[in-house]
Amino acid sequence: MMYFCTLFDSNYLDRGLVLYDSLQRTKADFHLYVFPFDDRAHQILQKLNLANVTLIPLGEFENQDLLRVKPDRTRAEYCWTSTPYVIDHVLDRFQVPQCTYLDADLCFYQDPEILFREMNDQSVLITEHRYTPEYDQSATSGIYCVQFLSIKNNTDGRTALSWWRDRCLEWCYNRMEDGKFGDQKYLDDWTTRFHGVHVLRHLGGGVAPWNIQQYELSRDAVGQWMISDLKGGQPLPLVFYHFHYVKYLPNNRVDISPYRLGMKNVYSLYADYLRRLQTAQERAAIERSLASVDQSWKARLQTWRRRWTGTYNVFDCNEFTATWPG
Repeated sequence: MMYFCTLFDSNYLDRGLVLYDSLQRTKADFHLYVFPFDDRAHQILQKLNLANVTLIPLGEFENQDLLRVKPDRTRAEYCWTSTPYVIDHVLDRFQVPQCTYLDADLCFYQDPEILFREMNDQSVLITEHRYTPEYDQSATSGIYCVQFLSIKNNTDGRTALSWWRDRCLEWCYNRMEDGKFGDQKYLDDWTTRFHGVHVLRHLGGGVAPWNIQQYELSRDAVGQWMISDLKGGQPLPLVFYHFHYVKYLPNNRVDISPYRLGMKNVYSLYADYLRRLQTAQERAAIERSLASVDQSWKARLQTWRRRWTGTYNVFDCNEFTATWPG
């Protein structure tokens, strides 16, 4: 069995439900530990009573160290600070052999067991951003993405996790400072700092809007999503896609990405995700969480720049989902 953990508040509840449902669809043998970061999310999840899910309320999870730094950090920064603590809590309390943290805005298309086969006897699994050269933010956002990070409950795994947990407690902010950024830049030297760290090679894990430009997305004979390198590599199953940034706007609009997409199959993937989000919203009886709209001249300039560079991916929700088949 695979043991996963994730955290989100009510603003990301629909994403978390899509994540869960996507794992269910793959027929994977898994258990998901969910840490709801506000009471509303916890209450709704309790009512839904999802199979293969254990809820961990904040009152049980938060310790004195976290509560001490909480007032000093934004909501996002506090979530980042908590990520290693979430993994640590599952390993300690439930004594599982391995726990994998998942960002709530992931969506799975194949059983992730295929990704764990690479680890063999290694103790830590991390995923690269694999940035397309034009979007390379390794220097500021890190070489690796926390999105899918697995730790075994052994000496090497717990050593890396404890070090990361302590660093995030000391400093975890949404800015670049002294070679640090959030919880992510701390991972940059893990392959040399710690023993037993494996970097995922499978192209189907870690596909995201910042790297999709260098891949070809297609369907196989039975309709499963496949991913291949543009250099002509053999197509591999798309295991998960990271739907980073998707934002609902007023007037039934959605901004799906600030990156250049522009590919038919990628739009179809996003349209399918939006339909899944709508189903999750209806299931949980929640409204879409709308992003605030910046009306400043800087925001208008940014909109113009995105239009000019082909990265203005703002659409009418209904029209977009109707245009692109899933």
